[in-house]
Amino acid sequence: MGTTIVARSFYAVLLLLTLTLQQAMAQSVLIPSPPAIAASSYLLMDPKSGTILMEENSHERLPPASLTKMMTAYIVERELDEGRISMSDMVPVSVNAWKTGGSRTFIQEGTQVPVEDLLKGVIIQSGNDASVALAEFVAGSEDAFVDIMNQQAQLLGMKDTHFENATGLPAKDHYSTAHDLALLAQAIINDYPENYGLYAEKHFTYNNIRQPNRNSLLWRDDSVDGLKTGHTEEAGYCLVASAKKGDTRFIAVVMGTDSTAARAREIQKMLNYGFRYYTTEKLFSQGQELVSSRVWGGLQNDVSIGVTGDVYVTIPRGARQNLESSVDLDSVIRAPVSAGDELGRVTVLYDGKSIVDQPVVALSEVPEGGLFKRLWDAVKLFFVQLFQ
Repeated sequence: MGTTIVARSFYAVLLLLTLTLQQAMAQSVLIPSPPAIAASSYLLMDPKSGTILMEENSHERLPPASLTKMMTAYIVERELDEGRISMSDMVPVSVNAWKTGGSRTFIQEGTQVPVEDLLKGVIIQSGNDASVALAEFVAGSEDAFVDIMNQQAQLLGMKDTHFENATGLPAKDHYSTAHDLALLAQAIINDYPENYGLYAEKHFTYNNIRQPNRNSLLWRDDSVDGLKTGHTEEAGYCLVASAKKGDTRFIAVVMGTDSTAARAREIQKMLNYGFRYYTTEKLFSQGQELVSSRVWGGLQNDVSIGVTGDVYVTIPRGARQNLESSVDLDSVIRAPVSAGDELGRVTVLYDGKSIVDQPVVALSEVPEGGLFKRLWDAVKLFFVQLFQ
């Protein structure tokens, strides 16, 4: 990958690396059109880069059925992460939770069940009763929990989602989209990886009743490790799945397929396409110095500049040599500089198209220098700008 500093500052480093693109012509990578998918809507995303590789009707509002429980589980995982509840907390089972219909974990009214068992019931067994019990435990009532669900959806950028319950049972104005559910899956994977292993468990036994995970791909494809199925007559057969090979992971979503076999088949087609033709590449690491630049009037003359977080891209396999990056810095950087101050932008091009465009920041502080240092730098800067 060639990297160039397109610096407006006279003393900034002018060239970091250009040999790759200057000495050889990058070869085009040929990729076929994505496969046809038999679903009302679908999407294939790389959760590290956020790149969407294929989609159709991905913003259409549709009933999500039990895919709703991904949000129920996410909120419980957030409560666990922030220390407000623990896996060993005992949850009282209300009549309301016990009598909830549909798929069940078979918890009993009047008993107490550990949070861990209820969370497994939600994720592995798709238990509606377990979902309501957790909702009541976290928020006091299912209605109050639903309010939290909708607030959380907005925080995650799920702009076309609205929940009416914690289970996904049919309700007016209860909807989501393939795009929004992919964002939710991305958050589950990236935000709480310590709990993500639950989504790959194939069976869970509670109350002496052993139930399988309804995601049949867990048995058919070793790379698949989540996430959730859903089905109602209104929603059809839905599935959000994720799979990982090496350092590359994809999230696939289908909504409105016509059978359990169809949802697994269509997801498998999408994942196969993604892994066959694309890969995830880490370009920059958080805290990595991309360039250093002159600081005027500072206690030090230079500041290290980098990115605030890891930067990933999704590109065709074998295409890394086709990438070109550049850093465009502020023309004059004056002290004081605080760590985290935005000082320019980094862009990455693939075949002439921008795939990364984000700020670069100071990685350390540069305090103001003494009076003489500031005056002397001001004189030098005057002549530098004059002759530029």
